[in-house]
Parts: sequence; C-alpha cells; structure tokens
Amino acid sequence: MIFHKLHVQYTEPEGMNNPFDYEPDEVALAAAHDLQKQLPSEPSEGKMYGVLIVEKNGELGYLAAYSGQITFNVERQHSTSNVQTSNPKSQSLTFNVQRFFVPAVFDYLQPDGYFKTHEDEITKINHRIEELQNADSFIKAKDYLAALQNEAEVAVKTAQERMKAAKALREQRRASENISEEEEAAMTKESQFLKAEVSRTKKKYKSLLEEASKDVEENEAAIWQLKQHRKVKSDALQTWLFKQFNFLNANGESRNLIDIFQNYWKEENSLLKGADIRSAIPSGAGECCEPKLLQYAFAHDYTPLSMAMFWWGPSPKTEIRHHGHFYPACNGKCKPILRWMLSATTLRNSAKNTKQSKEGLEIVYSDADIVVVNKPSGMLSVPGKGNRPSVLSIVKAKYPEATGPMMVHRLDMATSGLIVVAKNEAAYINLQKQFAEHSIRKRYKAVLCPIQQHNILPEGTISLPLSPDALDRPRQKVDYEHGKTAITEYRVIEKRENGEIVIEFKPITGRTHQLRVHSAHPEGLNAPIKGDELYGTKADRLYLHAEYLEFTHPKTGRRLTFNVEC
Repeated sequence: MIFHKLHVQYTEPEGMNNPFDYEPDEVALAAAHDLQKQLPSEPSEGKMYGVLIVEKNGELGYLAAYSGQITFNVERQHSTSNVQTSNPKSQSLTFNVQRFFVPAVFDYLQPDGYFKTHEDEITKINHRIEELQNADSFIKAKDYLAALQNEAEVAVKTAQERMKAAKALREQRRASENISEEEEAAMTKESQFLKAEVSRTKKKYKSLLEEASKDVEENEAAIWQLKQHRKVKSDALQTWLFKQFNFLNANGESRNLIDIFQNYWKEENSLLKGADIRSAIPSGAGECCEPKLLQYAFAHDYTPLSMAMFWWGPSPKTEIRHHGHFYPACNGKCKPILRWMLSATTLRNSAKNTKQSKEGLEIVYSDADIVVVNKPSGMLSVPGKGNRPSVLSIVKAKYPEATGPMMVHRLDMATSGLIVVAKNEAAYINLQKQFAEHSIRKRYKAVLCPIQQHNILPEGTISLPLSPDALDRPRQKVDYEHGKTAITEYRVIEKRENGEIVIEFKPITGRTHQLRVHSAHPEGLNAPIKGDELYGTKADRLYLHAEYLEFTHPKTGRRLTFNVEC
C-alpha cells in the first residue's frame, strides 16, 4: 500500500510546514523512522528519501518517496517481488518499491516508451559520430594534412629566407664595389628566379593541401550534419519531456515544467532576455521527493499536513549529506515547482521569516575612520529583502556622517561576532587591501555536533576548494575542478561528555560558508557545526562566533586587536 496508516494522536496543524525551512514534527519523525526500518542499514550509495503526512476521510498516514529514479531489475522483480537498483553494488530493498513509494510524476524510463525509443535513436547518432571521428581513414587523413601543412610552412619559409639572404648579398655587393651591367643583369635574374621559386613553392603546396583537405572536409561535414541532426532531435525530445511533467496544486490546476519555470524566472526577473527557458531547467527537475509526494497527494485527494526529507547512506563527494540527517528542499530544482504546487496551500509561518535577533548591535570600538561591532546571531550584515535591521543600516543610522561602501567584510546572518566597518572611502580601500593581502587576522570559535566516529586530530589544516552549488544556492560544495582555494587552520579546545567538540578556527582564506563546509564535509572534520541547518541539523542558533579580529588602523598605522567571547 502506498498510503501507510499511522496510529498516533495528532492535532492537525494550521497549514503545511514550509519544505524550505522546517523541523520535522513528532509524527513526521515517526513516519521517517518507520520508513528507515525498511531501508538497508548500510547502503553502498546514498539517496534522499522523504515522507509526507497526509489525511483523508479522518484517516492519518504517510506517503513515501525517493529522489531520482530506480531502474527495476525485471527478473528479480518477477521472482521475489523485491527490487534492486541498477547499480550492482547497491543493496536490494527488502520490499516492493512500486507498492511502497509514490510513483514518479512521469515515468520516462519505460523500455519501449517514447522517451527511451527516441533516446536510443540519439544514442545511435552518437555512435555514428564516434565511428566517423575514430575511423582510421579519417585519422590518417587528418594526420597527413597536418604533416603536409607543417611541410608546406617549412618549405615556403626556407624559400623566403633563401630569397632574403640572396638579396642581402646583392645589396652588400652594390654598396662595396662597382657593378657592371652584365653583373647587374645577372643579379636581377637571380632575384626574379628566387621570387618565382617562392611563388612556385606556395602554388605547389596549395594544390597539395587542397587535395589533402577534401577527405578531411567531407568527413567533418558528415560529422557536423550528424551533430546538427542530434541537436534537433535532442531539443525536441527535451521539450517533449518537459511538457510531460505536469504538476498539480491543491485546486487541481496543472502546469508543465516549461510553464512553471517560465513564470518563476519572470517573477524573479532573473532569466536573461532571449535565453532559452529549457536551458534554465535543471536536469532531474521534478524527480525529487517533494514534488512526487505532493503530486500523489493532490491527485488522490489527500490533505498534506507536513513533510520531511532525510539522506540515507554515504555522502556524495561534492555535496554535504550526512546519513539520517533531515534536509530542506533544494532551491534550484524544487523551488519553482513547489512554489506552484503549494500556491493554493496554506503554509505555516516560516522560522526564517519570524526568527530575528532580539539582541542589539554592540559597538566595540569607534573613531573617525572605523567602527568595530559585535553582530548577534540572526542579524543580517547588509540589508536583504524586507525592512529587517542589518549591521549596515544600524551603523548608517548611528553615524550619518559616514560615507563610502562601508562594509569591508561580512558574516553570515546566523554567525555572530566581530565586524569592522569603514566610515569613509579611504579607510574602506585600506582595509580591503589588508584583506586581499591576508594581513588581517581572524579567529572563530565553534561547537561541532557529535557524530558516530570522531577522528579529529588535536590541530591541523583543511584545504578543500569551494564553489557555489548552482542547483541549491546559497549552499557551497567541494569542487576540485572549478572551486576556489579555501584553507582553514583549526585547534580542538574541548571535547564534551555529550560528544560535542569546541574548536577554534583560523581561516586563511575567506570563502562563503568556508568554515561550515570544512567542518561538515567528510574530507574535512566530518562534523557539522551545531545548529547549521544547511549542512547539518537545526538548533536554537548556529554555534559559530567570530571572537577575534586584528588589523592595522587605516589612518594611524597602529595594530589593533579585538576579542569578544560568545
């Protein structure tokens, strides 16, 4: 049964929880734990799973889903009713996947279906392109052409140098001695001969190169035509696929992926003019847990009450996902879709929209050029959407005479601690230079969550390159190919009885979320900072504090140090 009954006491909440900002309630936790009992305890690869608490005709239960696709092993399914993933290393699930999880919004993996049939046609074109590109005759023709081009270049250059050398000798003779008419005529004849020799050499190789280019150009033209044909078929198949993914909302209205993303980017005013909307739709959009769960609920008249998604298995190499941890919906794939699907659904107040810092902004130091503040957790560094107070807005109001960009550096909203703000442009430029030269010293203190296996050395250096996660901003990911260098020094301060670790960080570079990713990533400390809702688990706050700041005063040249404990 896809609907799994829950026999618990539950007061129906006013509206559904926000999938982008939530903490699983007791019933969602109970449903998630029930699902986890069905999953392999130590899977070889990780996957995101989700539960949606629903109600219908007074019955309470949950729906379950997994992100992405699972390719069914037909023989195994027929013999045992069990299903395994297409990866031979994956552990088999011990129940019938088709009867336990909600179906895909659109199943495009049917072997004889429209998508697979046309995908096979594109695959055949790819194979034909590879055959032409790797054909011995084509490779030999290209090699011969390249060798002939090199030979022609050398031959023409040799003839030209010979002509120039002969000309230099003639000019030298004319300058140093009297030349008879017969000698002058001979030198003129020599000049004409050598010029003609250059022309003959160019003409000879031009003819040879034109002949050698024919076979190469014919093959390249055939490959280009195949690539154009492939592009037309791929674009048509992609458009067809996007139109098959139709998503319902609570009112029974339906929109496909193209319309959803078109409206979303129009509302956000983020899509570049003239850009193809299909290129803005991420691969795998519509295959995450959240849209699958809501689609099934709306299609079968269930009332959605709350949802929760958790990662099960090893973490991917780039993203940070910890086994058994709950995570919000991703922004890149899910936000446009869920905005539409939940457009007619009442949501509970978001913790992000209601949680603000109740502390004021402490002024630690101020003079005519700078101000150093102690930012509380929950306060923005610079103004965001809405009229919430920020460090910049408060400092501007307190020091109306201040000019220039002012904000030399920032802290995440959830991070507390020291920030230096410039009161004039000269101070701003000076401090910016100090940051660029890494002469400013910063030190943070953090509390790391307990994890099953702590293997953290007393001190060390973490070097993991970072880049933005384009599909889930503002998250960052470890990216060895395109990431920017990110280096952090750390020292363990205390190991608590409850498994938490108090740690000191000294960031050598200043990348976005550097300390948070270096803490949580398996190749870093493999322990998220307590309260890190992006890379770990929510708490009353993010336990990260910028406690120490040292820099040179931009005007006096005096070295200043500030230390504020959390």
